[in-house]
Amino acid sequence: MLSRDKYFAALAEKGQRDDGRKADQIREISIQTGVVEKAEGSAIVNLGPTKVIVGVKLSVKEPFEDTPGEGILIAGAEFSPIASPLFESGPPDENSIELARIVDRGIRESHAIDVEKLCVTKGEEVWSVNLDIYILNNAGNMIDAAALASLAALLTTKIPKYEDKKVIYGEHKEKLPLTCKPIAVTHLGIGNNLFVDPNFEEERVQDSRLTVTTIDNGNISSIQKGGPKGLTLKQIEDIFESSVKLGKDIRKKL
Repeated sequence: MLSRDKYFAALAEKGQRDDGRKADQIREISIQTGVVEKAEGSAIVNLGPTKVIVGVKLSVKEPFEDTPGEGILIAGAEFSPIASPLFESGPPDENSIELARIVDRGIRESHAIDVEKLCVTKGEEVWSVNLDIYILNNAGNMIDAAALASLAALLTTKIPKYEDKKVIYGEHKEKLPLTCKPIAVTHLGIGNNLFVDPNFEEERVQDSRLTVTTIDNGNISSIQKGGPKGLTLKQIEDIFESSVKLGKDIRKKL
């Protein structure tokens, strides 16, 4: 009898998936916003059974020395033990750090947030946008779910009132200045085949992983490679084309 991992690997070698999806088919997406009352923006995304919640908190801080007139973006991810038997309590591990960095880069490199408009006083005070990402259920492809939940939360974010050096939470002045909607799409390479939106079992037998974030006009803003093996030039080109197409479809759900 085949072990569970060997079973999924054997299916993938044939270009098949245990859940019946086609190789280029993503799972059902649902998005709910405004789920955290005390946050400036929030969203829950279900990507199939994978569930992620994101909250956005804004505060006023001193800017970085090399960007005195720009606001700050900080993303952090927490893998709760209730989300997967593989997760443990404690400080962030390399997987949660990687996920947060991929989400951060997709937003940052796309210039989705007009950070110059987050400047309060150049060289002294700017708004800091803090993305808190929590994995509630890991059924695979946490990256895309977290990136989509982060974007959905940012789209609902409102900047609090700020006067007399104090942030007045609960009194909102204007929406967060956004310029585009970056969408992350992850493909796995297993054998000679590519699969989009991998589930948990497929991730266990992956040879390679490529996450491509695209923006509204179809341009690529960031790429993140993972997995022990490489990809052919043809596979990379196919992933780019697929990510642009699926990015447009997913963007319509926001």
